[in-house]
Amino acid sequence: MTVNELTLNNGVAMPPLGLGVFQSAPEETANAVATALETGYRHIDTAAAYLNEREVGEGIRRSGLDRDDVFIETKVWVSDYGYDETLHAFEKATGKLGVDRLDLLILHQPATDRFEKTIAAYKALETLLQRGDVRAIGVSNFTPQHLDRLLAETEVVPAVNQVELHPYFAQRDVQSADAEHGILTQAWSPIGGITFYPGWGE
Repeated sequence: MTVNELTLNNGVAMPPLGLGVFQSAPEETANAVATALETGYRHIDTAAAYLNEREVGEGIRRSGLDRDDVFIETKVWVSDYGYDETLHAFEKATGKLGVDRLDLLILHQPATDRFEKTIAAYKALETLLQRGDVRAIGVSNFTPQHLDRLLAETEVVPAVNQVELHPYFAQRDVQSADAEHGILTQAWSPIGGITFYPGWGE
């Protein structure tokens, strides 16, 4: 499988097609990741909330590929928002994955009921980026309004905004806002929603 890489707004190259392991049972994840990498995938997308980061790391090691040949993306869950909490979340993630650096670390949700914690969490991501512990940072499930609030209080423009995006849910306002700020819109569930398709059954 040969695919062109995408260039993020900080110059980091990211494979455009990634294996997402949401709802992948831990006992199946290591084999799935190793098989995907053997097939030609070079981007693995996990999250603390998926409870399978450890198995993702095992699958990467099982593949025999060099660490630098695999783009690893994971997400900080809202329970770890806050500056110190998010720095600790990075340590937990890298410990489970068995790596010392992440290619992309993003916030899983905007946590609108405590957005000040979201801001603090993102500032921790900025620190990790400055230290070289992560190569790129971003967000997930952010609306244009969330992005405006974030950008007003932080320094680094997110490299990606990962959102549900597929033919049944184009989110054109989100795509437009992302493009305006130089943020790559990254799709989760790109071939269709998980439980509901607008218009079905009518």
